[in-house]
Amino acid sequence: MNNYKSLLVNVEQHVATVTLNRPEIRNAFNDEMITELTEVFTTLGTDDNVRVIVLAAAGKAFCAGADLNWMRAMADYSYEENLADADKLAQMLKTIYECPKPTIAAIQGDVYAGGMGLVAVCDVAIAVRIANFCLSEVRLGLAPATISPYVIRALGARASQRYFLSAEVFDAKKARQLGFIHERVSEESLNDAVAAFCDKVVKNSPDAVKTCKRLLHEVAGAPITDELIADTVKGIADIRSSEQGKEGVQAFLQKRKPSWLI
Repeated sequence: MNNYKSLLVNVEQHVATVTLNRPEIRNAFNDEMITELTEVFTTLGTDDNVRVIVLAAAGKAFCAGADLNWMRAMADYSYEENLADADKLAQMLKTIYECPKPTIAAIQGDVYAGGMGLVAVCDVAIAVRIANFCLSEVRLGLAPATISPYVIRALGARASQRYFLSAEVFDAKKARQLGFIHERVSEESLNDAVAAFCDKVVKNSPDAVKTCKRLLHEVAGAPITDELIADTVKGIADIRSSEQGKEGVQAFLQKRKPSWLI
């Protein structure tokens, strides 16, 4: 699975690590990286051996947004070409966001522009204390349109109003306060913090985790209607009667490990 030009991929003990590997340009993405990220998350999302996916990066920056050379090429695109190009980015973000496996962003450095979208589509984000964050698009006469559905959900509408419009840089402490990241750790502790989270996920029922991800997407922000309540009632009945649901309860009652841990 390492036949990628811009990514490194490793799977070990049910944990897949996808590493952005363009450190010389701060892991800025281009059409090739977008295609590869879409492909790898699609593949890993259906791999029964994978229970959690870490999105990491090589070098000093996590992701600086779009590759300048790619942006230069886009300057000559027609409107139709811009639509097609933007759709590829949108589909990549949607693929990661809807990946049935839990995803965690391991942020070892700065996150700018489109990189904010990569963090926002992951379920969990852990960053080093020295990481800085910025939605810098308006400085270039652009707008963070494609990443906005995910960033606004992760950052919050009120904070997004400030940072979309100002393009000011904020640090990991502020990102943690705003809820954009879940943990802020030292550089030396990042790998251990990520590994600790992965260890927790790997111990859980794969089917239940998949169901929880779908539940989060369907319920978050939805009005509490009779239809929603009926859907949640059906959801708990379905998982209770599922193979792993029955196995998990029996294992708990019998004080033994469930089958997915054997």
